[in-house]
Amino acid sequence: MKYGVQMFPTDYAIPVTELGKACEDLGFESLFFPEHTHIPTSRRTPWPGGAELPKEYSHTLDPFVACGAVAGVTKNLKMGTGICLVMQRDPITLAKEVASVDFLSGGRFLFGIGGGWNEDEMENHGTKPTLRWKILRERILAMKEIWTNDEAEFHGQFVNFDPIWSWPKPAAKPHPPILIGGAGPRTLERVIEYGDGWMPIGGRSGAILGAKIKELQQMAKDAGRGEIPVSVFGVPPSKEALENYAAMGVDRAIFGLRPEGAENVIPALKRYAEVAGL
Repeated sequence: MKYGVQMFPTDYAIPVTELGKACEDLGFESLFFPEHTHIPTSRRTPWPGGAELPKEYSHTLDPFVACGAVAGVTKNLKMGTGICLVMQRDPITLAKEVASVDFLSGGRFLFGIGGGWNEDEMENHGTKPTLRWKILRERILAMKEIWTNDEAEFHGQFVNFDPIWSWPKPAAKPHPPILIGGAGPRTLERVIEYGDGWMPIGGRSGAILGAKIKELQQMAKDAGRGEIPVSVFGVPPSKEALENYAAMGVDRAIFGLRPEGAENVIPALKRYAEVAGL
């Protein structure tokens, strides 16, 4: 099983370059950054994690800029979005950002995506929350066309463009792995249709995670696909928990870090590395 970490990159936490170097030095395979472009002050949409929204949600750096910075100071560490809010981004621009980070890092980018939760944030980007998964799907399909064709075009309900040229192409072929977050009733169908991996949050998936992984692999087999990798966010730092995840068929366990200074983050990283046997 591979081991990664996730942290909100903020303007007050450990610099992402220092974090990336520490992750690589300690033997972690990957580093993930989440995304929120802003938090509306209305706070109309309840946060799924509890009553009070943590400070980091409104202080998050752009994840692609953060990933690019990490790529520049590491050699083997993979970096990714966990997750990117695709329905809040222009697909042609986003395709360019993904391809650029993957090209500059030598194929080390992991493209984690999801449908988000903050409906008023989506609305500020012109996205109707009830349509977000349909919009996300079309944007992903359109980006695949851009990544894999010298002349790309796409004609859908939400994305429409005539033939275009757009380089660079990603270093990873045919494109960086697309890891789909979430645990809703249609999540596994989405993974099979346009994803390369499933990335649920451990604490929100509950005891049914093992059964869902078995269901996913059967769906993949029925669709003529190979085994689908599963990455789990928010794993507890205990050997017993990691053994349980491995027995379920989890391929990547991702520890969560609080966005704090190096004096707190580095010791936490070392504890996680010890638990993982790195």
